[in-house]
Amino acid sequence: MESNKDFFRRLCRYYGLYTLGFIAFLCVLAILEREGMPRTWIGYLFLFVTIGLYAGIGVVCRTSDVPEYYVAGRRVPPLFNGMATAADWISAATFISLAGGLYLQGFDGLAYILGWTGGYCLVALLIAPYLRKFGQYTIADFLAARYPGRPGSQGVNVIRILAVAATILISFTYVVAQIYGVGLITSRFTGIDFSIGIFLGLASILVCSFLGGMRAITWTQVAQYIIILLAYLIPVIWLSAKHTTVPVPPVAYGAVLPKLSAIEQRLEDDPKEKEIRKIFQARADDYERKLKNLPQSWVDGRLEAHTNADQVRRDNHASLAEIKAASRALSSYPKSPEEAERKWTEARAANLARAQPPVSQTEPFPGRDQESSDIKRNNFLALVFCLMLGTAALPHILMRYYTTPTVAGARTSVFWTLFFIMLIYLTVPALTVLVKYDIYTSLVGSSYSHLPDWVYYWANMDKLNPLVSITDLNRDGLVQLGEISMDGDIIVLAMPEIAGLPYFVSGLVAAGGLAAALSTADGLLLTISNALSHDVYYKVVDPSASTQKRVTISKLLLLVVALLAAYAASLKPGDILSMVGAAFSLAASTLFPALVLGVFWKRANQAGAIAGILCGFLMCVYYMLHTNPSFGGSAAGQWFHIAPISAGIFGVPVGMAAMVIVSLLTPPPDEATIALIDHIRTP
Repeated sequence: MESNKDFFRRLCRYYGLYTLGFIAFLCVLAILEREGMPRTWIGYLFLFVTIGLYAGIGVVCRTSDVPEYYVAGRRVPPLFNGMATAADWISAATFISLAGGLYLQGFDGLAYILGWTGGYCLVALLIAPYLRKFGQYTIADFLAARYPGRPGSQGVNVIRILAVAATILISFTYVVAQIYGVGLITSRFTGIDFSIGIFLGLASILVCSFLGGMRAITWTQVAQYIIILLAYLIPVIWLSAKHTTVPVPPVAYGAVLPKLSAIEQRLEDDPKEKEIRKIFQARADDYERKLKNLPQSWVDGRLEAHTNADQVRRDNHASLAEIKAASRALSSYPKSPEEAERKWTEARAANLARAQPPVSQTEPFPGRDQESSDIKRNNFLALVFCLMLGTAALPHILMRYYTTPTVAGARTSVFWTLFFIMLIYLTVPALTVLVKYDIYTSLVGSSYSHLPDWVYYWANMDKLNPLVSITDLNRDGLVQLGEISMDGDIIVLAMPEIAGLPYFVSGLVAAGGLAAALSTADGLLLTISNALSHDVYYKVVDPSASTQKRVTISKLLLLVVALLAAYAASLKPGDILSMVGAAFSLAASTLFPALVLGVFWKRANQAGAIAGILCGFLMCVYYMLHTNPSFGGSAAGQWFHIAPISAGIFGVPVGMAAMVIVSLLTPPPDEATIALIDHIRTP
C-alpha cells in the first residue's frame, strides 16, 4: 500500500506538470493570436481542450468500488482536498456573478464575500471534524444515526427521508444555477444556441461524475481550481498594471478608488445625467398611475396596443422594424389585470432604481434618507447571516470532509479551503473597481457612433433580454451613465474586452468560468444521486443490494437528475445569484439546526429534529413565496423590509426553537445515541 507521503509527492508532481503545461498552452495561443488565428478557433480550442482534459481525468479515475465512488477512498490529502473543495465552492455564482453583484450594488455586494467566508469558519468549528469522526458517506447517514427512532421501533427512519428531501431540494436549486452558467459561457464563446450549450456542458459533467463518482470529481476539481485561479488572476493583474504601476490587484485598486469616487461625484452632479434620471422618474410615475387605476388602465392599455398594431400594419410607409416592434408590444402586453399589476410593479421599481444617482462603490448602505439606509443595512446583515449558516449546512460541501484520511485532516482541509478561496475573494473587489473605472472613463461620454465592439456583441447575444443595453434617451449623441444598462453576469466574462486585452485572455476567462460551473455542478449532481441511491435505495428499498448494484443505481440516477437540471436551466429561471441565494436560505433553515444541535446538545432527539427541519423549511418557503413577485408574492408582504433571498433569517430561529421545544417535551435520546455523541466529540 502506497504511503500517504509518497502519494502526496506524486500528486504534487502530476499537478505541477499539469500547471506548467496549461501555462505553455496559453503562451501558444497568445502567439497564434498574434499570427492571425481567428478568434472563433481560439474560443473552440479553450472550450474543447479543457472539457477534454476533465473528461480524460474522469475516464482514468473510473471506479465501481463503493468507498472510492462515494468518498474517494478516504485518502485525499488535506491540501488537495482544500483545492477540490475550493473548486466545488467557486461556482458560477462566485466566478461570474460575484463581481457583477459588487459592480451593481457597491459596498452592499460585500455581503456575499463576508457571508461565504464566515460560513467556512463555522464549518471548521462546528461541523466538519465531527462528520469525519463519524465516517459513513452522506449527511443523511449522520442525521439518521444521531436521531434514531425509539428503541425497538421498526420501519424507515423519518429523519433520513427528510434529510434526503432537503439535500435534493437545496442541491437541485443550486445545480440549476451552475448549468445556467455553463450555457451562458458555451453559447458566448461558440455562438451556439444557449440550450445546446447547456447540454454540451452537461456531457462534460457526466463524464467526470458518471464514471468515477467522488474519486473522479476530486481529481478533476483540483485541475479545475488551477484553471479557475489562473483565469481570475491573470487578467486582473494585467488590468492592475494597465491602470497603476503595481501589478498586485488587492494593493493596486486602492489607488484607483479615489479616482473612481471623484468620477461618481461628478456624474451625480452632471446636468445631462440628471436629465436622464428625470426621464426614468417620469416613467416610474407613469407606472404608478397605471397601478392606481387598475383594472381600467389595463383595459385602456390593451385597446391602445391593438389600435397601434393595426395602424402600423395598415401604414404603407411603416418599416419592418416598426411593424415588429408594434407586434411585440401587443404580444408582450399583460394577459390579465393580475399579471399587469405584477409586471408594472417590477417596471416601476426598475425605473425608480435607474432614477437614482450612481451607486457609490465605497459608501456603506447608501439611501435617500436614514430609514432607507437602515433597511439596506438590515438586509446586508440578514444576507450575511443566511449565507454563513447556509454554507455550514450545504450537503455537497460537507460531503467533501468525508474524503480525508483523518479528523485532523478534515480540520486542515478547511484551512486550505479558506486559503484557496481567499486568493479569489481578495481579487474580486479589485476586478470590480478596475472594470468600473474602465467603463466610466472610456465608455461614458463617448459618441454613439463609435461604441466599442463588445457592446454590440453582448447586446445581440440575447435580443429579448439584452445583457447590455445603451439607449440615447436625451438624443444628444453621447453616452451618459444613466443610459447604460448592464447585466451583472457579464462583468467578468466581458472584462478582457472592456479593458482592451488580447482575445486569448477572454478565452481564458471563459475557460475559468466553465471550470467553476462544472466543478460545482459535478459535486451537486453526485450529492443528489448518492442521496437517492445510498440513503433511499440501499438504506430503505433494498438493504441487501450488492456494491456493484448500488454504484450502478447511483450512476443511472445521476443521469436522470442531470437531464432534469439541464431542462430546468434551459428555461432561464432567473439570475444566478438569486437562485443560489435561495439555496443558502433553504440549507440554513432546514439542516443547520439539526446538524449543530446534533453535535453540541445531547438532549436533542428525533421528534425535535423532525419538528426543526419541517418548521424551518416551511417558514423559509412561506416567506419566499409570500414576498417574491416571481412566485405570486408581493414586496409589501416583507417583514422588517427583509428581501426574500434572506428568508433564512426567519427560518433558522423558527427551526431552532421548534427543535428545542419539541425535544424538551419528548423523551431524551437513548444511551447508544449519547455514546455516539461522546464518540464523535472525542478528539
